[in-house]
Amino acid sequence: MELLNSLWQVLVAVSGLLNVLLALLLPWMPLFAWVAFWLLAVNWKQLYPVLQRGGWIGVVLTMLVAIFAWTAIAIPAGGQHHLFGLHVDNMFGKTVYVCGLTMIAFLCGTFQLSGGCDRWLRFEPEAANSEAPGQSH
Repeated sequence: MELLNSLWQVLVAVSGLLNVLLALLLPWMPLFAWVAFWLLAVNWKQLYPVLQRGGWIGVVLTMLVAIFAWTAIAIPAGGQHHLFGLHVDNMFGKTVYVCGLTMIAFLCGTFQLSGGCDRWLRFEPEAANSEAPGQSH
């Protein structure tokens, strides 16, 4: 009986530990998903040349749209953000957040291009097509 009581106490302690860990990690899950997507789901070897040829303009425009939309939709309490002890207005705070998320995405790309996660990634090369698109006979 004492063994069952001890096992029950261990089970209760483990469940309490899991609850604390879940409460600690749950607010960070969107950031973990963001990093996992840009690190593991995006083929930066194909994306980087597109960005060099002018695709960065689309990234900047998407950032601007995200900033303006997020500014209008989610106004912080008091109308100001508290960043590193500074009180900044809504637009500037959202700009900092969007630029930070974009830089995290680019850092994930840099890490992937440096070969830091090659053991986890297996992007299949596209099949070489003998005909150019739109040139059917």
